[in-house]
Amino acid sequence: MFRSLLRALLPPLGLWLAVGAHASAATPPAPAATGSAPAKVLRIALPNRENNLDPAQSADTISSALVGSLFDSPLAYDPLARPARLKPATAAALPEVNADHTHFVFTLKPGIFFPAHPAFGGRPRELVAADYVYSVKRYYDPAVRSPSLFHYEGAGLLGLSELRRQAQDQKKPFDYDSEVAGIRALDRYRFEVRVARPAPRLPYVFASSALAGALAREVVELDPATIGERPHGTGLFRLAGWVRGARLVLERNPLHRHTVYDGTPPAGDGAAQAVLQRLQGRQMPLLDRVEISIVEEAQPRWLSFLNGQFDMTVLPDEFALLAAPNGQVAPNLARQGIRLHQQVAPTTWYTYFNMEHPVVGGYQPQQVALRRAVALAYDVQREIDLARGSRAMPPQSVMPPGVSGYDPALKTEMSAFDLPRARALLDLYGYVDRDGDGWRELPDGQPLVLELHSEPNQRSGRIQGLWHDAMKRLGIRLQVRLAAWQENIKASRAGTLMMWTTGWAAALPDGNYFMDVLYGGSKGMANRSRIALPALDALIERQRVLPDGPERDALMQQALRLSVAYMPYKATAHPIDSWLTHRHVVGYAPHPFMRDYWRYLDIDDAPLH
Repeated sequence: MFRSLLRALLPPLGLWLAVGAHASAATPPAPAATGSAPAKVLRIALPNRENNLDPAQSADTISSALVGSLFDSPLAYDPLARPARLKPATAAALPEVNADHTHFVFTLKPGIFFPAHPAFGGRPRELVAADYVYSVKRYYDPAVRSPSLFHYEGAGLLGLSELRRQAQDQKKPFDYDSEVAGIRALDRYRFEVRVARPAPRLPYVFASSALAGALAREVVELDPATIGERPHGTGLFRLAGWVRGARLVLERNPLHRHTVYDGTPPAGDGAAQAVLQRLQGRQMPLLDRVEISIVEEAQPRWLSFLNGQFDMTVLPDEFALLAAPNGQVAPNLARQGIRLHQQVAPTTWYTYFNMEHPVVGGYQPQQVALRRAVALAYDVQREIDLARGSRAMPPQSVMPPGVSGYDPALKTEMSAFDLPRARALLDLYGYVDRDGDGWRELPDGQPLVLELHSEPNQRSGRIQGLWHDAMKRLGIRLQVRLAAWQENIKASRAGTLMMWTTGWAAALPDGNYFMDVLYGGSKGMANRSRIALPALDALIERQRVLPDGPERDALMQQALRLSVAYMPYKATAHPIDSWLTHRHVVGYAPHPFMRDYWRYLDIDDAPLH
């Protein structure tokens, strides 16, 4: 194992000495002095559970947010710039990029350290270029089973897909020590990425710790199966406590000294400019501790926030009209200093149809007719009003606002509610009641029963009721299967669910993130419906290599219209995210792609009331 480690940390031609031979080429920074000031603690409530704290295995927004605090990506987002803008994180500058957008060179800042660990001999260890090379390779390792591999495979990193297939075909461990052109260390602080085709938006992938967070190979190899339970990175925080599905505690990483607050607020945004004036130049993180409680039910989460047990919370749909009538914070809450923060999220909630399922899948006209009829019979606006507190936009496709390729002028039947048309479609293609029991059968006379998978919580329960009512009006039996989200995502990746009500939230501003939801090569990852349509795949592949602009937008719109025609997804909402903060929370500016928003927050000395 030690030889394997040396090979991993020692690039070709002996460009730099292995970390195992020398503790580091730089001296670890002294931990930040805390003085006698009271600790700054942020207490927040989240509505969903975490799943896994391994960047390569995180698949939900909560886990991705936590990963963002524990690990460092080379790039990050400016906290105040709108539209989103990249800035260096562990990188000394934005990457060098060739004219064709096929070669990227990242140069790291020296003197960034992993905290001490037994795998390092009980000492800190410097972050080096080889750590990013190893970490990206992990997404290709079949044993890791990363749900985010599609980001890299779509870009076409040279040699890595072949290395993955070699491991699969030979049934051998993934060869991390094999050098490939797709990603390799140039020296101690520089690594390069080469891709097979133009990838003008690839740098966005390296701005997410869930996609490009640096792990130390020595730490992973102590026990690869449990790395998601023992995160050890260079991020702003370290994990200090964890009760699964209930509570997590993040504490300031005393060795994280390479991030200071800076931002570029839009002209005319007085609130963002005030935040910059107050926080600019301060050492990050501003908080000493973040205490995160998972409270899935809305009422206890809401009451605990009102009672001062939490400093900020997602505004529950059930209390939206009470807390924020007409989109403004209620006067009684405003008098307490409570503030409302809202943004249209780059997120799409949907119910998907498994395109490989014998009942709802397939590409023949009668199979397409069934999905389109089911979609037409479901009232999207009722879901928005009754299950989402009227705080959402009805979608026209799976593509949400806020990402490249979104066209607000696009109009499709995605959000249409037309029960007569739905019934007529089913009648036309032979989905009729053959035995007089009031329920439709399949064209061959077999029972027609849909299975909708969901979770046992209040909002999901309302949506289940809406689907049940819609199918009853259409004359189709519907059975609801409940399980924890973690169980549903596993089954979804395996392709065993018929229908599942879930969603997809953008991790970056590139609309290709939602094209991947429709791409055959992303089955089992972003493509939960498992649609594999050659004409659709061809459009998606063509738009990937183009720069942002009218030509690319036209291809994306064509792909979206084609997807609506086949209806693998019934998109039901683009949510308006709403957060409430108490008066002492400073610096919160909702960001569409930065999920660990607490990294930029501060607590002032003002009392709660």
